[in-house]
Amino acid sequence: MPDADGRDDHPGLDHTSLEAGNNVYATLHGPLRTAAVAEGFERSGWTSRSSSWHGYEVETGWCQIELDPIEQGATLLHGIIVPEALDTLASLLTGFGLGFTLELYDDEGGLLRELRSR
Repeated sequence: MPDADGRDDHPGLDHTSLEAGNNVYATLHGPLRTAAVAEGFERSGWTSRSSSWHGYEVETGWCQIELDPIEQGATLLHGIIVPEALDTLASLLTGFGLGFTLELYDDEGGLLRELRSR
């Protein structure tokens, strides 16, 4: 179970995971702009850095994702996650007050799980 900051005892990403490419995608909706979402991850113990004029890279040992603003105040999330940690990521996003559609894919591009909030 994750602690109050969303950290967990998930295994870390390994070299194979990093080479496989993105396996997690989401569209985030809610009161927070992309910069505030990145700040929420940072407050939860993740590292955060600007990746473009308006985008951010955020990561922890079990997840590396990019956050990019899209239309109407929504944020696109995409990156790599240890599959067992999807529920932990969903809990963090819920804690930020965000609605989302979160999708996890396998190495061949097949949808493994989809989680929705609001």
